[in-house]
Amino acid sequence: MTIVDDGIRLNAKLERPEGSPEKQPLLIIIHGFTGHIEERHIIAVSEAAKEMGFATLRADMYGHGHSDGAFKDHNLYKWLNNALTIIDYARTLPFVTDIYLCGHSQGGLMTMMAGALKHDVIKGLLPLSPAWMIPEMARKGEVLGQTFDPDHIPEIIGSYHDMELKGNYARVAQTIHVEEYIDRYDGPVLVVHGDADEAVPFEYGVKASKAYKHCDFVVIPGDTHCYDYHLEMVTDAVKEWLGKQIS
Repeated sequence: MTIVDDGIRLNAKLERPEGSPEKQPLLIIIHGFTGHIEERHIIAVSEAAKEMGFATLRADMYGHGHSDGAFKDHNLYKWLNNALTIIDYARTLPFVTDIYLCGHSQGGLMTMMAGALKHDVIKGLLPLSPAWMIPEMARKGEVLGQTFDPDHIPEIIGSYHDMELKGNYARVAQTIHVEEYIDRYDGPVLVVHGDADEAVPFEYGVKASKAYKHCDFVVIPGDTHCYDYHLEMVTDAVKEWLGKQIS
């Protein structure tokens, strides 16, 4: 299916468990930087949520997967607007009771940001290995391993998986202060993070768990950014937490 955000077509997949009741909660799932909705860990979280009786909505964000836009042109504001549009779409679905928001890595950062802006709509947040160091590092002159002069940002700041990324990504990121978004959300939160994460320092998961007012924190010991070794521990944590929310 397609969700349209200001003319940009976002590739999306809406799924309901077999034998779903007339009404049920929905979990929106957002992938990370260079990711897409068919990644192993994204599908696993979707399947876990469906086991708990949730419908799920996964969407490729701007410049990713099968959605419109070029990777090099994407930035956090564009993704944030995508996320808000997806949430607004979810609110139109007649079978949806409550909406929960989950995201991995940069999608985890989007979860923190969009959840704050829609705090009156989103029942709970699940940031997985949330990359909320991106704005902080951009202000210092680094974006996911690529370095630059933060006061004189080049037209292209680097290449990721052979895809160039414009400097506007860093310019946008520099303006974002994640703590302000965290302060705006009072609902329940689950943060999951592998303590051997090679992409997002584990300390940011710890910081997020301490910053939110009502947060559960699950550490995946010895695991990587995309949970290459203990994905079942992630899905177990998601199922347990979602179960508590609907019990």
